[in-house]
Formats: sequence, C-alpha cells, structure tokens
Amino acid sequence: MEHKHIHWLGHASVRIEDNGKQLYIDPWKLPENSPRADVIFITHSHYDHFSPQDIEKIRKEGTLFVAPKDVAKSIKGNVVTVVPGELYDVAGLKVQTVASYNMSKQFHPKHNRWVGYCITLSTGQKIYHAGDTDSTPEMRKMVCDIAFLPCGGNYTMDAKEAASAANIFMPKAVIPIHWGDIVGSKEDVEEFQKAFKGTTIVKIPER
Repeated sequence: MEHKHIHWLGHASVRIEDNGKQLYIDPWKLPENSPRADVIFITHSHYDHFSPQDIEKIRKEGTLFVAPKDVAKSIKGNVVTVVPGELYDVAGLKVQTVASYNMSKQFHPKHNRWVGYCITLSTGQKIYHAGDTDSTPEMRKMVCDIAFLPCGGNYTMDAKEAASAANIFMPKAVIPIHWGDIVGSKEDVEEFQKAFKGTTIVKIPER
C-alpha cells in the first residue's frame, strides 16, 4: 500500500502530497518550514483541529479552505463551507464529507454537523480522515483505501471500537491517529493492530 505521500504530523494533523499539491487536514503543532498549503481541510472547531496560528504558517495566496459552517465563518479567504453527507469538487479533487460525531458522549454532538473527509487523489486512491468521531453508521458504510481513525478514546473511539468499525468497512489500510499527544498511547495502537483484521500502518509523527 503506497503511503510515502502521506505524512502524519501528530495527533489528528495530516499532510498529503498529490500531483504537486499540498493538502493538509487539521494542521496543528506544525513543524517549522512546513510546505505551503494548496488546500486546508478542517474537520471541526476544537483548538487541536482548527488552529489559526498553524494555518498562518502554511497559508499562501490562493490557499483554499474546506470547513464546516462554524469554522468557515472564522476564516478569511477562499472557503468552501461543507455539510455532512455531500460530494464536493475541491481544486479538482472529489471530496466526500462524512458525519463525524459522538454516539454516547457530548464532546462532538451530531447537531454541530462536523465532518470527516474522504478525498479521492489524482491517482484514484481514496483517503478517509474520520475527524473526532465514534463508530457511526455513516463511517461503517465508507469505501476507501486508507483510513485515518482516532483510537485514543475519551473524546473519540478507543482502540477496540475503532478496530471493530474498521473490520466492518475494511479499508485496505488504517493509520491510527489521535494518540500520543492529548490522549492515547502506543498501547492503544498495539491494541488496535491486534484487533483489526486488515493492514495497520503505524506512522511516526513528523514534527
């Protein structure tokens, strides 16, 4: 499974290189001299996902932002406001939004209409970033090649819940995220890896 173009920057922060474009999802605690962004996707408004300070490090003239309504209104510039369960054309990329919410916790209510993103790259590879979510019916219907799934528990799915969801929709590979910073540990990743029947790619944060 080709994944050299995919960079985990720690927590839920991801950078993807696609055909000369730099795509970021939830940039936070970015390394100095990070490449400038062509597109920045934000899943929701919590500080560790929507960080204006980090956005300023990577935005350039023409950077396109993709965000749910409560975030979009706080961003100046070229912004695509999204809602869950829709298909968007973003800078020539096909982007599907997926509802991202807690089932039995109050941190990420469904009525906030926050999102995960499934981005189809120019190669046809589909990369799904789930955002901060539990195992939802919408997630379990996903079709993708690589899934970034939170596994740290507390605010999101824990390792067992994430593996159980992944075993239903079976992406070709999962990269566990939302561990190693505010919540979650290497043990969570190991627990996920044991329980998931597919391929787990464990990335080291690039910081």
